[in-house]
Amino acid sequence: MSEYILEVQNVTKDFPGVRALDQVSFSVQKGEIHCLCGENGAGKSTLMGVVSGVYPKGGYEGKVFMHGKETSFRSIRDSERVGLTIVHQDLSLSPYLSIYENIFLGHAKTKMGIVDWNQMLVESVPLLEKVGLTEKPETIVSKMGVGKQQLVEIARALSKQTELLILDEPTSSLNDDESENLLDLILELKKGGLTCIMISHKLDEVLKIADSITVLRDGKSIRSYDTRQEKVDKSMIIKDMVGRDMTHLYPPKTPNIGNVVFEVKNWTVYHPEYHALKVVDNASFFLRKGEILAFCGPMGAGRTELMMSIFGKSYGSSCEGELFINGESHDFSSPHEAIRHGLGYVSEDRKDLGLILIQDVKTNISNSSLNKLSKLGIVNNFEEIHAAERYRKSLNIKTPTIMQLVRNLSGGNQQKVVLSRCLLADPEIFIVDEPTRGIDVGAKYEIYTILNTLASQGKSIIMVSSEMPEAIGMADRIYVMNEGQIKGVLDRSEATQEKIMHMALEN
Repeated sequence: MSEYILEVQNVTKDFPGVRALDQVSFSVQKGEIHCLCGENGAGKSTLMGVVSGVYPKGGYEGKVFMHGKETSFRSIRDSERVGLTIVHQDLSLSPYLSIYENIFLGHAKTKMGIVDWNQMLVESVPLLEKVGLTEKPETIVSKMGVGKQQLVEIARALSKQTELLILDEPTSSLNDDESENLLDLILELKKGGLTCIMISHKLDEVLKIADSITVLRDGKSIRSYDTRQEKVDKSMIIKDMVGRDMTHLYPPKTPNIGNVVFEVKNWTVYHPEYHALKVVDNASFFLRKGEILAFCGPMGAGRTELMMSIFGKSYGSSCEGELFINGESHDFSSPHEAIRHGLGYVSEDRKDLGLILIQDVKTNISNSSLNKLSKLGIVNNFEEIHAAERYRKSLNIKTPTIMQLVRNLSGGNQQKVVLSRCLLADPEIFIVDEPTRGIDVGAKYEIYTILNTLASQGKSIIMVSSEMPEAIGMADRIYVMNEGQIKGVLDRSEATQEKIMHMALEN
């Protein structure tokens, strides 16, 4: 029998107008952790779709072998029967069901054709222990954080007698502690004999746990590394991913900062359901012309809630405080009013709040600026197409046509569509919440360059970021938040990760 649990040979996969995979080959040994790296749109998720039966046999060229035998999967259920399970980046749990109901969702235990709830409850306990969850199996999933929900997904995979577990960006929505716990769990499962393929943009995580690494670029397998036999560093992987050396992860810039253009004073936001609970407590800050201002802090610090409440009171049961643009007081009652007065907002949740996934690229770019593209209430189709094409080219959005549905784009290209919509609205003040979450280093660099260009043009930018190196590398000043309060501010020259953490945790 083959020493490889999985072998992929010369796989090619086409979609209308684009070749997603081009003669891709790689192999995974039993009991190892194999990481897949590549830019957004490189073909990683498509490749795993081919391997797991999302794209059935006959829908691609090439061969896939598991346990030395060629597969002919017609669905995910076929691959699960032979011990292969995939956990997608977007969690597929039902928020209204309990932990144990979610674990056995789709493969419920039955006795004489009747669901055996008690057996599922009993069998869920050792699975939860295995993934390190202490919650009761009856706990409703929506009552838990994203990190724990990710563990429920893995418990569900283990309940299917999994031998090969595929994890697609498992830490993209987790904070540092949750990510660390998940990586430790993967290493522990490896000791128990589980083989794992992990897709990740976070190269520090890749280098921590990977036994082997395969890099994809533009749908092709560029190189595979065995980290047990050779020393691999981030610069090597990045060069393979983007096709060039990237000695600087953050583009150089020369700040040209002017006067204060935006100021928030004594801003307090109350929870949308628990109206007496302060989510943001007496926050005050200012933003200058041409400045990139970052907000850092642990998960739950109140950064997103602060930004959404500023943007036309999009969050909270009520808001108190003062807001000034160029010294003039404003009180926005809706996002439309905020946009009209020169604010733009890019949400951290691009799929639920930033995009209309069932619409095309053109419509998603134009739908915040229809007043600019219409006359007497009728949209000028030529102007709309011209605007969308302009941003497709200038932001290098990888799509065969602007009529492509946004849901078919990679995460980095979806993010560029969201930025394009904001750019078309032409605000003076940009609020960008986690602008590079879940995207690769090459796409990150492009987005950083866009932000720097906007600042050089005199636009002012507020950037919320959970990645402290990103904030330090990009921002002119950094406000630190925790528990709904602004704990302090640091200039670029004095900011370090240690100072930010110390400031956030001060009483």
